[in-house]
Amino acid sequence: MQHDTVQDGPASGRRERTKQRTRARIYEAAIALFIEKGYDKTTIDDIIGRADVGRGTFFNHFQRKEDLITEWADVRRCLMTDRLKVSVGLEGTDTATLLHLCVAILAQVNEEQHEQASTMLTAWVKTGSPLWEAPYTAAVFADILRDGRQRGDIDPGCEADLIGNVLRDLYLGALFRWVRNNSPRGELGPELRRIVSALLSGISRRD
Repeated sequence: MQHDTVQDGPASGRRERTKQRTRARIYEAAIALFIEKGYDKTTIDDIIGRADVGRGTFFNHFQRKEDLITEWADVRRCLMTDRLKVSVGLEGTDTATLLHLCVAILAQVNEEQHEQASTMLTAWVKTGSPLWEAPYTAAVFADILRDGRQRGDIDPGCEADLIGNVLRDLYLGALFRWVRNNSPRGELGPELRRIVSALLSGISRRD
């Protein structure tokens, strides 16, 4: 029995790696096509042709074309969350610095995806994802604000969850303006910094 377990482990690992590589190939083909042709004009047949997989293989990984938008949002969320955790974990850093670090990271991730941002964010909105997705950035902001209240650099009356949601809404507004206006690289970060500075002026503790 022990011998069988040893043999099954590597085989199972190889199968999982092959599965993940296939999923990644489908996803990358889809994103490239969405950018080239537009989300609405790209068909599942286009995607499987670019990825060189069968229809059955596609549907083993994604039930609908819309699921690729969810996958894109998940990839972005993981990327942002991993980078945000580094900032949130900086002990002794004041609230203003942490919030500015967070929006700098959000801007950086979007700037890195500048080519696909307009296409993918538009598709993301069309699928209604902003209404159903958990507001993870709001939670990150709220945690920073709660810690700031404890440190004493944020007004004790600040409602962390409310202001966290406000910051997320302001971030999304700036992001969609950035896409709508086809703004050049480097403009999103400064706008987000101005937003944070304006908000902090109202919630910072005054002795």
